[in-house]
Amino acid sequence: MSDLGVRVKAILTALMMSLLVAGCGSSPSVDETLVPPEARGTFPVTVEHKYGSTTVEKQPSRIVTLGLSDHDAVLALGIRPVGAVDWFKERPYGKWPWTQALWGDKQPEIVGERDDYNLEKIAALKPELILAQYSGMKKEQYDKLSQIAPVVAQPPKYEDYAAPWQEMTRMVGRALGLAQKAEDLIKGIDARFAKARAEHPEFAKLSMVVADTFEAGKFSAFTTTDPKMIFMTELGFRPFEPVKAESDPAKNVVEVTSERFDLFDADRLVWLNSDTGAEARVRADPVYGKLKVSAGKRDLFITYDNPPVGAAISFNTVLSIPYAIEQLVPKLAAVPAT
Repeated sequence: MSDLGVRVKAILTALMMSLLVAGCGSSPSVDETLVPPEARGTFPVTVEHKYGSTTVEKQPSRIVTLGLSDHDAVLALGIRPVGAVDWFKERPYGKWPWTQALWGDKQPEIVGERDDYNLEKIAALKPELILAQYSGMKKEQYDKLSQIAPVVAQPPKYEDYAAPWQEMTRMVGRALGLAQKAEDLIKGIDARFAKARAEHPEFAKLSMVVADTFEAGKFSAFTTTDPKMIFMTELGFRPFEPVKAESDPAKNVVEVTSERFDLFDADRLVWLNSDTGAEARVRADPVYGKLKVSAGKRDLFITYDNPPVGAAISFNTVLSIPYAIEQLVPKLAAVPAT
């Protein structure tokens, strides 16, 4: 066993011993700095997930989120996680306007990047619940993490990263004993989408592609299971059939070179600028200039940051969706008619 493996095993053993000792005495009180009275749930609860079921016996104070956007749902339900993973190399308590006030001055420990988790850091936080909804957690990782604390893994019946935001919110709500509060949040967001659709019935007549380019000569069209396309369809837009035909259920993108730009020639095309040169690279491609969507100026370039509209639809959570609707719907409505 490697030195790292020995250290992790020692940490897990020590933590399990401390939990056993704690179980012999009175139950620890809820940390009100992390879980205010209005955010306390009803326990015990049992949650079904990808790797079976997990029972949460009592109110957890110390929660670690390992899904890329899971912390948003936890924050929306009134609890601040003590640990989270990094996704945009921005640290989850960074500058996203939809979470700044909720994090306040309580910064979580970063315990990994995407699906690469640091077991030592997680164990050192002594979590009472670990959540991994928008994640690609493997069974081996689940088994190891379950030695530290109860783990609620990805929603069942969906591919990794393919569960809708509603289901992930419900899973988090169940795990926190706040199922009804989660449903109320979902209803509120559904009402916002309904309002946007009612104000812009023209969206329902239009096909949509959301695309990105991460390097020269390579382009991606997001599939219907990706949060960005889920956001667009909930605004009323129709997925572009050629992209659907090329989709792999296990992947959230169709990756092509410019020779297949025909897959992008929808009624509306939204590009996410992953870097400052993305728009220039796309527009410089001679094939792209011949597309109807380009010639008709029905393409829209939005940024991941400054403002973080792209980040908001990538998160596509109960916290980021209101911001995304407010920022993006006027831009979509201003695109010239087909």
